[in-house]
Amino acid sequence: MNPDGEGLVETCKEILRDVNRFCIEAGGLRLRSYQQQVARTITESAIQGKGLTFVVMFPRQSGKNELQAHIEAYLLSLCSVEQAEIVKVSPTWKPQSLNAMRRLERVIKRNLICRDRWKKRSGYIYQVGTAMIHFLSGSPTSSIVGATASLLLECDEAQDVEISKWDKEIAPMAASTNATRVFWGTAWTSRTLLARELRAARLLEQADGIRRTWVLTADDVGAEVPAYKKFVDDQVIKLGRNNPLVRTQYFSEEIDSEGGMFPLARRALMVGSHSRQNAPIPGHIYAFTIDVAGQDETVVDDSTQLSNPRRDSTVLTIFELELPKDSDLASKPIYKAVNRLTWIGVKHSMLYSTIVGLNTLWSPVKVIIDATGVGAGLAGFLADKIGTKVLPFEFSQTSKSDLGWTFLATVETGRYKEYYPFDSAMNKQLEYCQYQIKDGPGKLMKWGVPDGTRDVSDGELMHDDLVISAALISLLDDETWGTGDSQVIQVRDILEELKFT
Repeated sequence: MNPDGEGLVETCKEILRDVNRFCIEAGGLRLRSYQQQVARTITESAIQGKGLTFVVMFPRQSGKNELQAHIEAYLLSLCSVEQAEIVKVSPTWKPQSLNAMRRLERVIKRNLICRDRWKKRSGYIYQVGTAMIHFLSGSPTSSIVGATASLLLECDEAQDVEISKWDKEIAPMAASTNATRVFWGTAWTSRTLLARELRAARLLEQADGIRRTWVLTADDVGAEVPAYKKFVDDQVIKLGRNNPLVRTQYFSEEIDSEGGMFPLARRALMVGSHSRQNAPIPGHIYAFTIDVAGQDETVVDDSTQLSNPRRDSTVLTIFELELPKDSDLASKPIYKAVNRLTWIGVKHSMLYSTIVGLNTLWSPVKVIIDATGVGAGLAGFLADKIGTKVLPFEFSQTSKSDLGWTFLATVETGRYKEYYPFDSAMNKQLEYCQYQIKDGPGKLMKWGVPDGTRDVSDGELMHDDLVISAALISLLDDETWGTGDSQVIQVRDILEELKFT
């Protein structure tokens, strides 16, 4: 910049005439082409008081949050001699609002125009001259009534902010000024705030021709950022292109908030070509997964066939593990169900003896067992007898959700195979298995066969014990397969890998 005082002022004015020039010359960052129009359109509406509503849906890790920070820094700098206020709402205070503040502070500190003119107030307000931005939490329990957005009202990760919270407490912040509103986020279900605003904005676009929406996919970003394309390609290999997380987080495709978890196309991916085995094949690698039913003191016969599934059963599924033949870190085993044993009303003491015998016969490398409630005792006894190959798994709302997402990834990548012909009882449970995605940033999925569900063909009460036992095998995805001693692994959290915060 020109060191002369008067010349410096004129240079700053010229830079401030355009947000993209501001980013390049003052911030040292050239926005990507798909970011530039978004930045220019939003800032023009805010500066000119148009009061438009925009929806920006970018795939994960494609520069959405960085774009927000540069737009905010630009508006604060441009309006620094006015009483201008921006309000930015995130679904949570920690980490999302805190991350947004750190991101803006980093941008401001390296910007030549505003790096010496900013200050932070009250722990959540950033100010440049007399212009300021308030960072607020949009969580259901937050108390944020009273702030006013005169310049811009932003909702970050709008898919995770409750509609009622927005309508009652946040939207009125722009009422007296008709400030420009921007909903940022990533695709999720059709019931979210982001989805509602996207539909409304598209209707307005059709009516007046003014662009209000930007919905990008990984293909759009990858065309400009080769490294991003490589990253997403790896995620597709790891999770499957039709995995709900891949569809929403990278390809901006909405999913239903509830429905059948294993439609016919997904079940077709689970059909194997191998036969059921009654004994192990020497040299092959096996694993057990056990879903434990509540203990019934009334002992029935010792049959291991589930001929009349009126009550919940203990299910042991035997898998053959087909290990990857290359050293690609993205490669995971193929899990081939080779046998399935079920018990109804059998005492855990008898189950213990039977499982120990099966362990001797099949020599599984891992035994994953439901250790929730009454299952904890059986899991403990097996661990004492068999050793560290026993991996106990405790079900909770969060752990079952994570298990569901992980199992879907295993199925969608073609790595789960049932013996042929397909077990009719297993197929029926898969058909009746439902999912429901809960609102909020946790991406929690409730799944299973709903209580009280009956088979429409014969009226029999349905369960999901066969499916649960099958799903447990996906917990081995992060196991290191080698010749050394195996170690107990932590359950992989797909949602963490996708970097939601």
